[in-house]
Amino acid sequence: MSNNYIKHAKREFEILGWPGDCEMQKMLCDHLVELLNIFAGHGHSGTSAPYCLNLFNKLARFEPIAPLTGEDDEWNEVGEGYYQNKRDSEVFKKDGEEPYWISGKIFRDQNGSCFTNRESFVTITFPWAKPKPEYVDVVVEEE
Repeated sequence: MSNNYIKHAKREFEILGWPGDCEMQKMLCDHLVELLNIFAGHGHSGTSAPYCLNLFNKLARFEPIAPLTGEDDEWNEVGEGYYQNKRDSEVFKKDGEEPYWISGKIFRDQNGSCFTNRESFVTITFPWAKPKPEYVDVVVEEE
């Protein structure tokens, strides 16, 4: 098992002054070291490590790793005739309408702050895999 992951993590923690006196930060650092020990113990190479990390990142965020199908078993009814996708919580559909992704357009103001609204909704077709959202620069007038 490689200790390089642990050495690297502890060095980075030290640079940030972690955990300091914070019990929550100490617990988080301990958890990260535990995860790195498990990861290192599986002997991932330069090829398999990024692949494994990418999949783990998606799964830990409850993101799908295969395209959505749009089949009936992928949906939860969250209101009368209104459905949310079980595999991607940002995908919705209403009876008689096209399904849509609620974060397809991200609006960014002149200060770099980002927000979404109803204009962020983008219709989709299945099979569908989430692309990167479109960023739309806007000028927000201050009142």
